[in-house]
Amino acid sequence: MCGRYAASRRPEDLAGIFEIEKWEPEEALAPDYNVAPTKEVYAVLDRPLKDVDEQRPVRQLRKLKWGLVPSWSKTPEGGARMINARAETVHEKPSYKRAFSSRRCIIPADGYYEWVTGTQERDLEVEGKKKRPRKQPYFVLPADGSVFAMAGLYEFWRDKTLPDDHPQAWWVTCSVITTEAETSPLAVSPAEGPHTLAEIHPRMPLMLTADRWDSWLDPSRTDPDGLRELLAPPPPGLMRAYPVSTAVSNVRNNGPELLKELEGPEEGTLF
Repeated sequence: MCGRYAASRRPEDLAGIFEIEKWEPEEALAPDYNVAPTKEVYAVLDRPLKDVDEQRPVRQLRKLKWGLVPSWSKTPEGGARMINARAETVHEKPSYKRAFSSRRCIIPADGYYEWVTGTQERDLEVEGKKKRPRKQPYFVLPADGSVFAMAGLYEFWRDKTLPDDHPQAWWVTCSVITTEAETSPLAVSPAEGPHTLAEIHPRMPLMLTADRWDSWLDPSRTDPDGLRELLAPPPPGLMRAYPVSTAVSNVRNNGPELLKELEGPEEGTLF
């Protein structure tokens, strides 16, 4: 799954990486090292601009809320639960299939966090001696330091309780697509702990390699079968993972220190 990630790149840098044609400086987000559901996040999308004669898709960097609210929802409350869409079923689920057909995006990240329950803690849980095992967080990122381009969907939702000119009349929300975690060895793995992503968690965000960006963002591509081909996992061996402080487990903590690599799992969280 993807329940937390880091996004510290400046919009100027993202504009260069993704060949962005339009972004609004006043919508710039501060670097966020502990992005959690319901926060505002950057998304890259291709969409025609309003009030422009030439209605061609324009590559944009937009600010969206993480947690997709389908256009047909009566209320936005369910958005916080719809942060992830499964690659295997995204084309058929009522909440996602319309967005999958025509509103796809890329959600750029440095990498994502995932938590592993330590062996000792799991044993205590099985024995009924500990109800809430302490989990060791890992940071997963491209081994070459490139951007982690997560496949995503976005959707528009109209709050009918507000007038058209109200700034919050329209919500633009997004979801991260996830897939089965890789079982092949990590490009770089910690001395102690997991050596594959599947050993950390059975799911992972679907990372799109650069050769798929244009096809994924192209709104003219609507054929479900063709689009599903783009959801194939990336080549193995591109990722690394390392343990980080359990401070990231508290969403109120935020800063570059959360990305600091530990020499090994923290005490009490041995893998």
